Amino acid sequence: MADPLSFYLDDKAQPGTGSNFDVDYVLHYKLPTTSVKEKEEAEAAFIQLINALSAVGFATEVRPGGKSSLLVFTKIASEKLLTSQVYRYRIQDWLFGVRTSAPNQDLSKYLEEEPVSEAERLRLTYLLITKSKNEGGAGITAKMGKWKYVDSIFPLHDHAFNRRWIKAWSGKYFLDEEDLNRIRDKFGERVAFYFAFLQAYFAFLLFPAAFGFAAWLILGKFSWFYAVVNSLWSVVFFEHWKTKEVDLAVRWGVRGVSRIQHPRPQFQFERETQDPVTGEIVRVYSPFKRLSRQLLQIPFALACVVVLGGLIVSCFSIEVFITEIYTGPFKQYLTFLPTVLLTIFMPTFSGLLTNLAEQLTKAENYETHDAHQASFIEKIFVLNFITSYLPIFLTAFVYVPFGKLLVPYLDVFKVTAQSFTTMEKPVTKSWEINPDRLTKQVIYFTVTAQIVNFLTEVIVPYAKRKVFKKVQEVQSEFSGNGHELQIKDHPDEADFLKRVRNEAELDEYDVTVDYREMVVQFGYLSLFSVIWPLAACSFLVNNWVEARSDAMKIAIGSQRPVPWRADSIGPWLNSLGFLSWLGSITSAALVYLFNKHDINPDGTPWDISGWALLLSILFAEHIYFAVQLVVRSLVQKLDNPGLQKERAERYAMRKKLLEQTFGSHGHDADLTEEAQGPGHVSSGEKITREALEEEARVNATRTPEQLFWLRQRGAAETIEIGRGLIAAVSTNLTP
Repeated sequence: MADPLSFYLDDKAQPGTGSNFDVDYVLHYKLPTTSVKEKEEAEAAFIQLINALSAVGFATEVRPGGKSSLLVFTKIASEKLLTSQVYRYRIQDWLFGVRTSAPNQDLSKYLEEEPVSEAERLRLTYLLITKSKNEGGAGITAKMGKWKYVDSIFPLHDHAFNRRWIKAWSGKYFLDEEDLNRIRDKFGERVAFYFAFLQAYFAFLLFPAAFGFAAWLILGKFSWFYAVVNSLWSVVFFEHWKTKEVDLAVRWGVRGVSRIQHPRPQFQFERETQDPVTGEIVRVYSPFKRLSRQLLQIPFALACVVVLGGLIVSCFSIEVFITEIYTGPFKQYLTFLPTVLLTIFMPTFSGLLTNLAEQLTKAENYETHDAHQASFIEKIFVLNFITSYLPIFLTAFVYVPFGKLLVPYLDVFKVTAQSFTTMEKPVTKSWEINPDRLTKQVIYFTVTAQIVNFLTEVIVPYAKRKVFKKVQEVQSEFSGNGHELQIKDHPDEADFLKRVRNEAELDEYDVTVDYREMVVQFGYLSLFSVIWPLAACSFLVNNWVEARSDAMKIAIGSQRPVPWRADSIGPWLNSLGFLSWLGSITSAALVYLFNKHDINPDGTPWDISGWALLLSILFAEHIYFAVQLVVRSLVQKLDNPGLQKERAERYAMRKKLLEQTFGSHGHDADLTEEAQGPGHVSSGEKITREALEEEARVNATRTPEQLFWLRQRGAAETIEIGRGLIAAVSTNLTP
């Protein structure tokens, strides 16, 4: 396959993109190249992998993956098994209140009325691969335990759809409901909710963009009227989206799906006990232990403030000194010093703190994926709040009102600068407030930083992949192929396999990154647009590009995401509410500080009459709001007799219906017999010349897609071929 980007830009069809050969998922299996012992371990794990997949109903094929890796292709061998899984999970949806009625037991008629979408098929297939054996799955979790050599599990892109998708969106200003429905059917509700949110946010930006432009022309900066309107807009948008996401959840049939939690394989329970209300056996982890670990979020937040805040304050002080006080030699070069320091240390410190946040979240030991992800997002929001907003807060609430009191503390830089120069005259001048600093900062974060983010998010990763691929090719030429598999693909599969190998090397798509970007942007608009009313105009243009660039990122820059379901944007909704609330306070403070002074105060706080009283009132008022929210949250979590009765009745109904519908585990056992693979030859079957000639005649009439699944006859031959490929790795390995 040619370069993916050229495929989307070229009108001609590209080889290898027309069919996915009926593949459901690909497991990228990395092989060790360091020792014979690890190679033997990987071979044994590979055999377990194929057997585990075959046991639950998958047909498998293995091919070389390039370098030292394998590609294990899987598909559900029996459509009856898929139908059974669809019916089982739709029954579960009904029992949990996601569906309003139970599925019809006449499956053929029912599936005609409500066919299985591609996203639903891929989601259920992924669950069958990853859920534990106790729940009827293969229990395969990438990069964990005995599956540590499974590097990734991913579905293949539908490049024909992706191409139509990109071309259609490139000529549209607004996305319609049909666009979102197509995204939902291909990538699941979780991704569809992100694009729905982005579209709703983009549409709502039309008003602040127009009003902000008018305010910039007529009212100017720090207008109390603009601040009031902007705060009202943020509240209206927040409340609108809360209603909109409920509407989408109902129409997409996922209302309440968040109640169906997927267990984390990493969850470490202390004991199993019987639920006193429902009687079911549940796994328990001490809530006091989890609470003690959750309290570590307080020192974590303080560490973020100290580390990131200290770095930002230091660079801010250096920048103020160099740009506004220092007059010595090399000033034109030294002005870049704060930027260089932030560029070097900010990603490093942010990465370390992000890893710390991930470890803290793992230590909290949540039972479900959703709870784990929500806790992690809370910590990430703290990091992004500091890195995104602290520089502007420093300028607005420290630099301007307290400048003359704090500048004398910058003498340490003056002494340092004087010691590095031989000039007898002073290398500094008297300090005066720069009235344009605050506005320039906001312009940077709302315009320049958006452009830089686009480059680092889309262009830089694409360029890095191209460069790394070229470097690997050069290294392979110089080092030889001693540790690499010799790839000789069948001509009918060569283009397809080349494309799969490219997709296997891509990063996994994480919608959290895109949500984070939009929420931070909303914060700039809510908190600081009163400084520069044109911010919404910049965001309007940026978000039109953002929707298309995110689509390109999914299509060519990432592996196809697993189509998970969702009924909202998750924890980011709380972040939006917090920023909307904080924006009303920040806007009022900015207008109070700067409106009377025409952006030119003298740097002393003595003329700010009544600010302490006003701040005290706001602080006390919003502490009340915070306590109210906490109390409300705690009350909602309390279990009362009515809820206990509902839980008991629902559990009894689920248990009874499942027993009546499915009976014992033997129901699905018969459906997995077809997992031996198309063309499977049993151990007792005799292979004759006539049988081979008949097979050759039949194969001559089959398509390449059908032949792809006939090259290996069942799990036994897949294991044999895989072991041969593993043996092809250089035997010159250290024992």
